[in-house]
Amino acid sequence: MSSLHHHCGLFGIMDRPDAAELTYLGLYAQQHRGQESAGICCSDGTTIRRHAGMGLVTEAIRAEDLRGLSGSAAIGHVRYSTTGSCSVSNAQPLLASAAMGHAAVCHNGNLVNAVALREDYERRGRIFTTTSDTEVILHMLADLEYREQPDPLAAVLRHLAGSFCLLLMYPDRIEAVRDPSGNRPLCLGRLGDAWVVASETCAFDLVNARYERDVEPGEIVTLTARGLRSRRFAPAESPRRASCIFELIYFADPSSEIFEESVHLVRRAMGAALAREAPADADLVIPVPNCARCAALGYHEESGIPLGRGFTTNHYVGRSFIQPSQSIRDLTVRLKLNPIRGSVEGKRLVVVEDSVVRGTTTRGKMQSLRDAGAREIHLRVASPPIRHPCYYGIDFPRKEELIAEGREVEEIRRFLDVDSLAYLSLEGMVSCVRVGAEGYCTACFTGDYPIPIDARFTKNVFERNQLTFFDGAGDDGATP
Repeated sequence: MSSLHHHCGLFGIMDRPDAAELTYLGLYAQQHRGQESAGICCSDGTTIRRHAGMGLVTEAIRAEDLRGLSGSAAIGHVRYSTTGSCSVSNAQPLLASAAMGHAAVCHNGNLVNAVALREDYERRGRIFTTTSDTEVILHMLADLEYREQPDPLAAVLRHLAGSFCLLLMYPDRIEAVRDPSGNRPLCLGRLGDAWVVASETCAFDLVNARYERDVEPGEIVTLTARGLRSRRFAPAESPRRASCIFELIYFADPSSEIFEESVHLVRRAMGAALAREAPADADLVIPVPNCARCAALGYHEESGIPLGRGFTTNHYVGRSFIQPSQSIRDLTVRLKLNPIRGSVEGKRLVVVEDSVVRGTTTRGKMQSLRDAGAREIHLRVASPPIRHPCYYGIDFPRKEELIAEGREVEEIRRFLDVDSLAYLSLEGMVSCVRVGAEGYCTACFTGDYPIPIDARFTKNVFERNQLTFFDGAGDDGATP
């Protein structure tokens, strides 16, 4: 069995005649969260219809596809996954018909006990049609053991472990779920009398919905034509709150508010903290677009060094971090970023990055600035060194992929070929969020995993990911 480790975007709306069209727009606003596939399920109160396809939202869902999705309730999903997992069979939402009736589900996160659950069902003769951990949820909902419980969905959720935000659709309702640790964001909004749910508030902005509140950790929110109901499947005080801080560093759109924080303001504060911790004698501050622009602004404001542009950006190329292979990531960077020679030639640059994961694409960016005539490059990273795998839905599940694992900063500096290198400290990073370290998962920096992980899951991850994206040799064969 192969687990998928995806970072995805969710959108749902209840009681709108144009539900499918609005869901399309909500997914489009969250395209940055996944570029592999997109899908929508729509219900007319009796029947759930589904369409899903590979590629961007505009490629996967055409106008004629939307016309076939009739109904006043819809859920949708954009997805990205790791190497080898690209398949239309894994596109979400997943739709099933069983004794429970029709049900569709879409998922953002990782179920760290999915391997054990799936192996148990397979021993009992269940047939799986995808390699997605999400399909386990549909099998559990159809299981008599859970269907006989007073609240079948809550009973299923109590047996899931890991990071999960879920949208489940039945013919008459949508259920929005957030795991007890609150690892991933999920927001509620209003569009007139209709309720809307999305991974990020930027989706509300596009459809003119008003943000109301977050779905709370351990909460099930039911949306029907009659309104909203809420119930809990896990106590409010347990377990430890562990929102993913990498959402604020990299994944979320700067215009969004997630975890009750403005993404832009947090990133700007991280840049300012970085300037205080790691000043540089330079002529110009430039971001590595697009994610580092907010942090670069904060660095400029705190340091007083002028802020400028060092790269032009091709907006028609996807995010390099979530491309499925290193060769494609490298090509994407070359297509996406072109240095502006007139801006950087002869200059001492402070280059602000949001994070450095594998290191190879960062090295290519720095080399392109050298080739354009930069006199000095002082790389400043607005997050701490990533030294530990993530098992909760971000695509760096192996230590061997991480440039900072087992290497000192000076060693990394030499590999990246920059004049100086500094990372934001853990203390500086968490000082930029209101609740501090206690409310966030920082496991990729510290190795402190807040959600217990099944050993079979980690073994499966390693077997699944045979490619080593940083293997100690760069494009020209140099070693760090």
